[in-house]
Amino acid sequence: MSSKTTKYITQIEQLEQLSESERQTLAKVTDVFAFRVNEYYLSLINWDDPNDPIRRIIVPNARELDEWGRLDPSDEKTYTVMPGVEHKYNSTVLLMVSNVCDGICRYCFRKRVFIDRQREYVRDLPAALDYIKQHSEITNALLTGGDPLILATSKLENIIRRLREIDHIRIIRIGTKVPAFNPGRIVEDPALAKMIEEYSTADKKIYVMTHFVHPRELTDLAVEAVHTLQRAGAITANQTPLIRGVNDNPEVLADLLAKLSFIGAAPYYIFQCRPALGNKPYTVPIEEGYEIIEKAKSLVSGLAKRAHFVMSHSTGKIEVIGKARDAIYFRYHRAAADADSGRLLVFKSNPGACWLDDYEEMIREYPVEQPYRSYGPE
Repeated sequence: MSSKTTKYITQIEQLEQLSESERQTLAKVTDVFAFRVNEYYLSLINWDDPNDPIRRIIVPNARELDEWGRLDPSDEKTYTVMPGVEHKYNSTVLLMVSNVCDGICRYCFRKRVFIDRQREYVRDLPAALDYIKQHSEITNALLTGGDPLILATSKLENIIRRLREIDHIRIIRIGTKVPAFNPGRIVEDPALAKMIEEYSTADKKIYVMTHFVHPRELTDLAVEAVHTLQRAGAITANQTPLIRGVNDNPEVLADLLAKLSFIGAAPYYIFQCRPALGNKPYTVPIEEGYEIIEKAKSLVSGLAKRAHFVMSHSTGKIEVIGKARDAIYFRYHRAAADADSGRLLVFKSNPGACWLDDYEEMIREYPVEQPYRSYGPE
């Protein structure tokens, strides 16, 4: 199946594999939250299994309408300096360069992008670049969205070329699920590989942050897509949320981590599913998730167990680092405020907690006397 002729389905009524009653029920969901999938990804689903994990990733669930969560669970608005530009961590700027994805994950934490498409992306690239030029502490530019690889290669190259003209931008990251959703887009576009080869240099790399969440997404074509990016000079790393019914089984998660290490898409982060509106059916409580992840890690080699289990809280990336009978231990892996960097938090166990804010009783806090500084100019 060629990516150039790939057909997209954006109306649940078009999904012929569902019964008429299922389509009617799920239409109520898609009236609220956008739906989008392509033929390639649909072909990965075993339609005889109502609990098929690939189906769960992309096909709506009636429980998405449960009252739970909010549209901006990580308070990205707080750190938005202009439309589509976020500067939360000193050394990293986030550019939302697209308001479209090749498919829409049902557990997406940026559902607001597909509700207000004209607002939630970079509309003034020169202004965004000027902002970056004025902040020499920024060494990393993260391209996200939506999905940057939904853009034509020429448009993506224009963004990357102009970022490369800024001396203090050392790393350009592309956050994408295209290698899972539509790997043919990568394999069949030699211009993309050529562009990466030109701008991923010896001391200024392009990182492609893949988004594989289940081993069955790692098809031969998907693996070829990852290898194409690597041959072109990109560094690949994978980040996955822990999703109920998809990868919340230790053996399945271990299989995913191992296969990612085999293909060189290093496990980077395992995210706690963010409490976004509609995400209740996909969320695993933190302490249960910690146990699942630790069991999975016990089944794989060191190269496969490097991922940090984190939640992208409004105050920073908070790592879950330990669990005792009555306590749960967190540490700021990356903090919005320098004073929080490395800070250790210990809370009384709450097995039902799905986010840091669900913990009410702090046992102890260990502030860091000498806050860490981000790498970059003084």
